[in-house]
Amino acid sequence: MQTIACGQKAQLSHGRNTSETPCGKPGCMTETHTWRLRVELDDSPGVLARVTTRLAARDCNVLALSILPVPSGVVDELVIKAAPDVPPAELVREIRAEGGKCLGITHADVRDLVDPPTAALRAAALAFEDPCAAPEALRVLLAADSVSFEMGTPGEVLDGGHRAILALGDDLTVAARRGWAPFTDVELARAAVFTSMLKESPDPPSAVITSDGAGIVLRSGDADDLDAVSELHARCSARTLFARYHSGVRTLPRRLLHRLLTPPRGRTLLAVCGREVIGIGQLIRTARPEEAEVSLLVEDSWQQKGIGTALLRRLAGTARAEGHRELVAWCLPGESGFERAAVRAGIPLSIRQEQGMVRLGLRVDGSASEEIRTR
Repeated sequence: MQTIACGQKAQLSHGRNTSETPCGKPGCMTETHTWRLRVELDDSPGVLARVTTRLAARDCNVLALSILPVPSGVVDELVIKAAPDVPPAELVREIRAEGGKCLGITHADVRDLVDPPTAALRAAALAFEDPCAAPEALRVLLAADSVSFEMGTPGEVLDGGHRAILALGDDLTVAARRGWAPFTDVELARAAVFTSMLKESPDPPSAVITSDGAGIVLRSGDADDLDAVSELHARCSARTLFARYHSGVRTLPRRLLHRLLTPPRGRTLLAVCGREVIGIGQLIRTARPEEAEVSLLVEDSWQQKGIGTALLRRLAGTARAEGHRELVAWCLPGESGFERAAVRAGIPLSIRQEQGMVRLGLRVDGSASEEIRTR
């Protein structure tokens, strides 16, 4: 990353290069470059006008302007289209000539030509459409270089304001990094509200079609589903319940049903046909942040119709969005239903035997996993 001298260190990010060439040919003399700058100017009338006039004299066009409040006053964010003979260092010098201080400069593109409310709405739409895209939505909202899962204390601001720790869920944090300019308090407050909204919003229901053409709804479970889940267990055979709970249960007390629907360290997904719950999947966080446990229960008459596959695929997406890399399921020897569901869902898995049980490891981070069988 190249450093541009401008008051305090302002860094030039070499992310997307959005050079525009009107003639369509590399090296065209009419080629222009679009830059995004953050500057501090004296709080006096006419200063910003003089800066834009000075830039116009160098064939630089101000395409957008945003004002960001900071404790010491305000920071002006400019999106500027400059001719190729005006490098970023020249832009910085022109701003300093009017008494301004450049806090950062980076390449820009048309996606930067939106106001903060529009950027926030775009980020929200991206996150709600695909929960797995929540880190990318946060990166868009903050104009960050990267957003990645990282352990830390939510609200912590590090590296001179260039790295911030944000809560993306219960016991789940991400680190946002931006080299070209530090995050402002307003931006971090906006991000905190955004992540809070994501945590409070339930997973939207989705519809699937079974192999025999029946329509099924997948949705989050809650305490209102207690009776329907109790009836599901009553309709399941002893063999199906034993495969799920690894014990000879026939019914579950209401206390355990409530815990099944509202787990303190995870979430529950239901498969519903009409008013009946016909399947249930559960995702539980473990002591290892990269790992979570997953389990499935599908009513006997609905088995081998794609219900377990649909539940598992949805839970895998949720796990990936929460930063887990692997899902672990424990099955009895000889039981192959869960393995078939994983294969049909297209999830790489490893299989090995541990203490009389079969451990299935499902990779949900996009990396391949060699299939290992040690039964």
